Amino acid sequence: MKRIAILIGMLMVWSAAAGQTAAKPAPRTVYLKCGTLIDGKSEQARRNVVVTVENDKISGVGSAPSGAQVTDLSHETCLPGLIDTHTHVLLQGDITAEDYDRQLLKESTPYRTILATQAARKALEYGFTAIRDVETEGAGYADVDVKKAINAGVIPGPRMQVATRALDVTGAYPLLGYSWELSMPHGVQFCDGPDDCRKAVREQISHGADWIKVYSDRSYRLLPNGVLDDVPTFTLDTLKAIVDEAHRERKKVASHAIGVNGVQNSIDAGVDTIEHGDYITDQQLAAMKQKGIWFVPTLFVGEYVAEGRAAAGAKVWVDMVKISQDTFRRALKSGVKTAYGTDVGGFAWDINLAVQFKRMVELGMTPMQAIRSATLDAAELMGWQEQVGSIEAGKFADIVAVPGDPLQDVSALERVNFVMKGGVVYKKP
Repeated sequence: MKRIAILIGMLMVWSAAAGQTAAKPAPRTVYLKCGTLIDGKSEQARRNVVVTVENDKISGVGSAPSGAQVTDLSHETCLPGLIDTHTHVLLQGDITAEDYDRQLLKESTPYRTILATQAARKALEYGFTAIRDVETEGAGYADVDVKKAINAGVIPGPRMQVATRALDVTGAYPLLGYSWELSMPHGVQFCDGPDDCRKAVREQISHGADWIKVYSDRSYRLLPNGVLDDVPTFTLDTLKAIVDEAHRERKKVASHAIGVNGVQNSIDAGVDTIEHGDYITDQQLAAMKQKGIWFVPTLFVGEYVAEGRAAAGAKVWVDMVKISQDTFRRALKSGVKTAYGTDVGGFAWDINLAVQFKRMVELGMTPMQAIRSATLDAAELMGWQEQVGSIEAGKFADIVAVPGDPLQDVSALERVNFVMKGGVVYKKP
């Protein structure tokens, strides 16, 4: 009995000690004093506002208690962390076919993944605290690993959703043009027919895909009537099967669709986003609006690659710059849901991802609309609107700041000098 009593006493002591160890630490509170606040929801900016951050979340927006120590951003404009919904961290510039072939043939997937960690860090330092990465371009499921490393705190980077390998039909995606005797790597996963493509969707999701990316068209040409013609890849039945399989698994589908046929098939199949969308008719824009399909225009990359691709013989890319600008203006008037996406990776990561804001404003968006496209609207596209995209209590403390007023000069967003993600400061003035 003595021994039992001693044992019980020891267990009680251990239990008490364990309880003390498991006690929650006091919340870490930070106060950000913002000269101007664009919160992502309000139509007007607010002046001299304090954002209260407890641990990784925003706990309040208003003022600080008397005597509180604040981080002084009184000469800055604070905004929600920016979001780019079309990136490629595994790609480091794709102006010519040679650029692309070199990366797939001469750089190993581990080496490309090392470069991808640098790309992720640059995105965060530019002020983009979340990205949707829409394909690894031949690097398998390395984007899943980059995302895991960021989430585990191994490397700095934005919150990520990833699309892994992407899907296209046999023979429609580089590497192309090599001897038929050679078995070359490719930038996508090929699948043909509804059953084969359903299996590919399941495989990608099983390996960590958050989105399914499909290439719905290729081979562009400008017709005399001004229509941007294209060769559709998947048949409509196959594209519908891909969308159905993804939606059954509660995943969304992003469709690379540049010309008239790819856009129409994507709409008919019920995809969730149209990527690039250089040429979309007014009737197609109306259908997208009615179905709730998002438009992700990538204006800057089209301009960036046009001359290089024209020099290689694809002169239509120069025409596509003006075509895409006209489509953007018409999309804005139509009211179709639009989110910020740059296709970075198609251009070098040394270029600030915020470079596209000024082009969107030049083509008719107000600065506030452009900012909204990269904050709350982008968060909604990703299904994260309850977690990020605006500065309000309960959301993650993803906050950036810039000197100057982006509502007067939207290019100020290219000069982010304060970055907080999840309550952790990665960059400060």
